[in-house]
Amino acid sequence: MDSQVDELEVARETVGMPQLDFATFPNQIFWLVVSLVAIYLILTRVALPRIGAVLAERRGAITNDIARAEALKQQAEEAERAYEKALADARAEAQRIIEKTKAEMQEQLDIALQKADAEIAAKTAESERRLAEIRENAATAVEEVARDTAREVVEMLGGKADGRSINAAVSAQLKEQAA
Repeated sequence: MDSQVDELEVARETVGMPQLDFATFPNQIFWLVVSLVAIYLILTRVALPRIGAVLAERRGAITNDIARAEALKQQAEEAERAYEKALADARAEAQRIIEKTKAEMQEQLDIALQKADAEIAAKTAESERRLAEIRENAATAVEEVARDTAREVVEMLGGKADGRSINAAVSAQLKEQAA
């Protein structure tokens, strides 16, 4: 029975987690140190240099991108200034063309007005000349009609009138009406 009790005591001592068994602590500590040294060597010799290279490459790319962005920003600002200047020049040129066109149109309008005034004056003079002719012809025609009518009236009334007395009477009557 003693042997069974010894086995039970050994079984009780070995039951549980082996990591917590103080008898295996020196062995566990050795392998922990070996693992940590191996991880340290792998990280310092392989992984960290690669990570550093990637970070340096990214830093360089970012710096280049920022520099390129600044250059593009300056180009954009220069382009905007050039655009604004070109726009101002175009507006000034358009204003100059408008003024020139207005002046030319005013000049053409003045010429056309002068020509129209000359034509109107010529037509007015011609119309006045024609009116004067018509008045003269009308006055002559009225005088002739008046003479003929006077002659016929005198003859109807049974009298005989000579051309001189009819002409004198008609002329006197027309002078009276004109005055």
